[in-house]
Formats: sequence, structure tokens, C-alpha cells
Amino acid sequence: MSSPGAEPFKPAARGGSRLLRWVLVLIAAVVVLALALGLGLGLGLKHNSSSSSASSSADGSSSGSSGSDNGSQNVTNPGLQNFLLKDIRNDPPQVREYTLVVQEMMGAPDMVSRPMLVVNGTYPGPTLHANQNDRLIIHVINGLTDNATAIHWHGLYQNSTPFYDGTNGISQCGIPVNQSLTYNYTFGEFSGSTWYHAHYSTQYTDGVVGALIVNPSNATTNADGQAVTPPAPTPQIPAYDQEVVVIMQDWYHTPSPIVLAEFLSPEGVDGTQGDEPTPESGTLNGFGQFNGIGDYFNFTLAANTTYRFRLINSGSLANIRFSIDEHPLYLISADGVDIVPQWVAGVELSVAQRYDVIVRTNLTSGGTWWVRGEILDDMFAYSIPDQNLDQRGVLTYSVPFPNTTALDPGSADPGFPDIDDLDTSTLVPAQAIDAPNATYRYPVTVSFQETQDDQYLAFFNTTSWEPLDQECTMTLLQTPSFVQSFTSAPDGPTVYADSQLILTHNGIEVVDLLIDNLDEGDHPFHMHGHRPWIMGSGDGRYQGQALNQTNPMRRDTHLIPHYSWVALRFVTDNAGMWAFHCHISWHMSSGLLMQINNRPAMAATYGIPAVITQQCAADPSGGEARKRDGLKVRMGAPVRW
Repeated sequence: MSSPGAEPFKPAARGGSRLLRWVLVLIAAVVVLALALGLGLGLGLKHNSSSSSASSSADGSSSGSSGSDNGSQNVTNPGLQNFLLKDIRNDPPQVREYTLVVQEMMGAPDMVSRPMLVVNGTYPGPTLHANQNDRLIIHVINGLTDNATAIHWHGLYQNSTPFYDGTNGISQCGIPVNQSLTYNYTFGEFSGSTWYHAHYSTQYTDGVVGALIVNPSNATTNADGQAVTPPAPTPQIPAYDQEVVVIMQDWYHTPSPIVLAEFLSPEGVDGTQGDEPTPESGTLNGFGQFNGIGDYFNFTLAANTTYRFRLINSGSLANIRFSIDEHPLYLISADGVDIVPQWVAGVELSVAQRYDVIVRTNLTSGGTWWVRGEILDDMFAYSIPDQNLDQRGVLTYSVPFPNTTALDPGSADPGFPDIDDLDTSTLVPAQAIDAPNATYRYPVTVSFQETQDDQYLAFFNTTSWEPLDQECTMTLLQTPSFVQSFTSAPDGPTVYADSQLILTHNGIEVVDLLIDNLDEGDHPFHMHGHRPWIMGSGDGRYQGQALNQTNPMRRDTHLIPHYSWVALRFVTDNAGMWAFHCHISWHMSSGLLMQINNRPAMAATYGIPAVITQQCAADPSGGEARKRDGLKVRMGAPVRW
């Protein structure tokens, strides 16, 4: 990877499908889906488009909504103040308290009106900002009309608080309508850029997302007054003046329960069973463009300033490429892991991944530049009419020689003559940690198969996940016989209730998951409660290839390409039940999830808040992701552990 110059912030020289519309089901079917899946849809849902021309919001604070036919409230954009963060790095350890209300509203981020699920009336939701030794107390209120919800804090370890991981069916059941759950936790060793989102079926696809930024702390005590050891500094990471959050998402014009039902149906969404739903557009900090109109989020920044851009893909399917015209990116972090810095022209983020880049606002001419969040189509099985994948924002700062012409919406990315996009194989953690030797190794296969009831479901080996009725696996750990079923048996995999593939270790072990992706699609896999080492990867199946134990890359979300393998290594020291799943929302809701059960006897001693047990009793359906009673695979040979 070449550098644009010896001076670390010297800017580089300027460089010069099938056609098928979505068909909504008949009105009667819409009513059935609405009642069954809980979005409270009204009859006569319309996609209304504004007739105004594309514009740039001065501060990123306009509503981005064209209104609603039924007079309900409109979603607003939280504005630049939600994304341009205050500097709290020198604050003393403290308790930070937030209230998040999940509710359904009408919104139009890309000028197409539709029902959305949002947090505190905005899309994206409010940014949560804290330091490593703080304590967060977050009151989540379910303001939906007829559906439960749950909020997951992506990438956090939740050490000793696994019941606050926010995963429906595992750490909790859904928060019932008009009820709340208070999540109360500390960060432990975690710091970095991450996000929070609904972890209840496909709800986050409809807008329940927000950034969660955790700064490292040099404090010697935490918010509870306990002594802590400050993390070792990372000398390669340059100083910066301010932080900017960029949260990008692929965007659908049809509410996700309808899309999910079509995806799981024998006909699929486009006439071919198993084809993942293709989005119509995308958003960048809550604004998107479609059919030639839409607002651009405006990053109004100061000149000659060093910014740390914190990039998040909060989407449901697509990879997203981020770049800024004429501004090279100095990459410093991946999924919260500081890396040996490198210059890149752009970065491609898979679903749920995060990158941090340094950007210097030091050009002397121009004054406005495109910020690009291009929705990539490499994950799409088909195309749709009028699709707009070229999503943009605008970077603005004062320069001595400003442009006199407006930005061209049709202009291509100018790129750089001597800098390339990120090659993820070049990522190296800045703080070297060699992987310990594995004590257990397990082969795992990923596949999609048709069932006897004509559904196309996802499988880890021979198990397709779905949430349980009126319980989650963390509440089951309060049942002595359930715990004993693990502690009295050898370590390894078991299947509970035909739908829960659980990998248990009663002590602290070093475990390899040797994953063969037998599917024709790529999968961004996320491991809750851990940050595994990526020991190796390659085309085809794993057949004993050598693994790298010397400072391998560590990250909580890793893309496994189609027909390829990856080896992930982790330590079972974080007691609790943890999800391991594909983060494509359609795949997780079709069953591509297994659980990692670390030290169940220890996890049982943590107890569980009584309100979680009570709310499980109030969520009898086990969540809207339930698909069927029983499962009989019709196609494909079983692969056993």
C-alpha cells in the first residue's frame, strides 16, 4: 500500500440483471401479515415521492419526510449535532443515563414515504457516547402498538451481564408493548466504534439503529469506584481534534415483515426461492436519494482540522463503500481494534462492520466535496427498476479559493493515482496478541435448504434456529436441570428443542470454529461477547490448512465469502449464552444462528433480572421470527458434528 507522502496528512494529488418490480401482496394478505407480524400497517400503503429537486440540508437537520396519509407523526433527522461529537475523552468516569423509546412513525429518508420503526422519533437514533470506564444505564421503552422489541449493543462483551446483551430468544425475550427494560452495564476492556440496533426479527431493517461510541480511558478507577488498569496506549494512532459518526444503511421501501414473509415463501421475493431481497436505495446519516430527488447530509466542518470519522454499516444485506472526493483516508481501526495505520482511497464495509479513518480538512480550493456511501450490488441476486445505489453526502469547509460551480450529482469518484482501496488481508492489529493453542476444534457448515413445508431456511450443520416460546436460553440457565444437562455431559455441541444449536464448554478453553460456507452467497458473521482471532481463510472447504497464530486479526464481524472457509478462534472465559450468527437480517431470521454457551454453572450464578423472566411470560409467541413447528429437511445431505 503506497503512501501519499511522508507527512502523514499530506493530501494526495487530485486524480482526474433482471427487471422486476416489487409486487405487494393483496390487501387482505397485507392485513394478515400486519396482524401477525406486528408492524401495525394501514390499508392502502403508498410510496409517496416529493416533487422537489435534490438539495443539500444546511445542517443535516431537516425531516427528510414527505408526510403520511394517515396523519401519524413524521420521523426527523437528528442533525449534525448527533454525529459531530463533543470531546469527552478527559471526563472522569461516571454514570451516563439514556432513555430510548422505540416507536412506529411515518418517514421518508429517501423521499419515499413508508412506516418506519425508530428510536426517539429520529432516524438514525441518538448517538450514545461514553468512555471506557463509564457505566451506562439505558431505559428502553417499547412504544410500538402491537409488537415486542429488544436492543442489542453490538460488539460489547457484557462480561458478568450476559442478560443485558439484548438478543431476543437468548439473553432476553422481547420487551412487551408499553413496557420497558433498563440495561445497566459497564464496558470492561471494550472501546471503539460500534452501534446499537433492534435484535428482534428484522426490526432494525426498518430503522431501529444508532451509533455507540466508546473512547479508551486512562482512568485508574471506573464509575463504580473500583480500581482498573488503564489500557496500553497505541503509539501509531495519530492525534485528532474531533470525531464524526457516519452510519450507512441499505434501504427498503417495503416494511421488513412483508419482505421477510416473501423471502421465506416458496416463490421468494422475485420468483426464485432463496434470492435475498434487494434494497431500493440507501441512506447516509439518515438521508438518501431516490428517483432523482432527496436530501444530502451536510458535514459542515472546520478547515485545517483533523477528524476521526467513525464509519458504521447498519444495513441488512449490502456491502457499502465509503470515500470522500479528494480526501485520502488514514485507516486506524477495524471493529474497535486499533490497527497498523495505512492510507486508503476507500473502505468497503460489510453489514455490521466498522472502520475508523483520519481525515484532514486541509485543501485550499473547492469548498464542497462528495461524501460517498455507495451501496454495492455484489450481494444482489436480481435488480429492480429505479434503484439508486449511489448514495452521497456533502463535506463543506472554508477554503481560500472556493468553487463557483455546484457539485455534479453524476460525477464519478475521482480516486487517487497512488492509493488503493483497503485490502482486508493487510489489516494488522497495532497491539500484537498471538493466539493461544486451540484445545477444541469443531467443523461447522453453513447452508440453505428447502424444507418439507416449502420454506427455504438457513442451517448451521443440520439445525435452523428460531426463538423459543415464553423463555430464552439465559432464563433456562436459572433451571438447575438445564444447567446440569451441560455440566454432567462432555463439552461440545447439543441441540435443544430441535432449534437451538448450543456449543458448551464448562471450563476456560480455546476453541476453533472451522466454518465451511457451502452457500452461493457471502455471509458477515458476528460473534456476541467475543472478539475472535481470524486464524485463516481460503477458497473451498477447510481440509487441515495451516493457521496463523502470530498476531492474527481480531474482529467481532467477519465476512465469509461464498464457497469458502474461515477458522475463528476464541477463549471461553466470558460466561453466558452468546449468539453467533450471520448479520444479514434475512438470514438470521431464517435460522442462521447458533449459540456459544460458556461456563453455564458460572453464568447461572449471575442470576437474571426478574423483569426479564416476567417479560418472557408476556411474549408467548417467542417473537415474530417463528416460522414453523418442527423441521424436516427435504434437500441436501445432513452434515453432523
